Amino acid sequence: MYRFLEQMTSDSMTPNVKTVSRSLTLRELEDLFEQDDFNAYPVEEASQIVGLVSKFDFLASFVFTTARMTPRYDDLMKRTVADIMTPDFIYVRGETRLTRVLQLMVDHRIRSMPVIEGDQQLVGMISREDVMRTLQRCTVGKD
Repeated sequence: MYRFLEQMTSDSMTPNVKTVSRSLTLRELEDLFEQDDFNAYPVEEASQIVGLVSKFDFLASFVFTTARMTPRYDDLMKRTVADIMTPDFIYVRGETRLTRVLQLMVDHRIRSMPVIEGDQQLVGMISREDVMRTLQRCTVGKD
């Protein structure tokens, strides 16, 4: 367990992350979610991360109430990532300890988050699966 306490985000993150643009339609986003099986994509504009769009954001577009009119499906699918993305998101840096990442994930019920360096430059994503793999790797053969 002590090995896990020393781990940094950069040791476990997934580098070379696929991003999406604000102009991507929900139909295109749905196809990407199915193709890649990712939970979230960073939204990139001018080489900077300006938001995050998740499967939850996508699904929330289909929640309707009596106060909110139900649009036609085709009209809804023409909406863009800019309409549904989360502009205020939690991120970590490469030198952030995995224990802190784990705490953020648990406290905010986050499945994955961007790893950002410098001036909003994306260097990777860290997911629950990444953290679980590292925990397992650090504790194999330990009591």
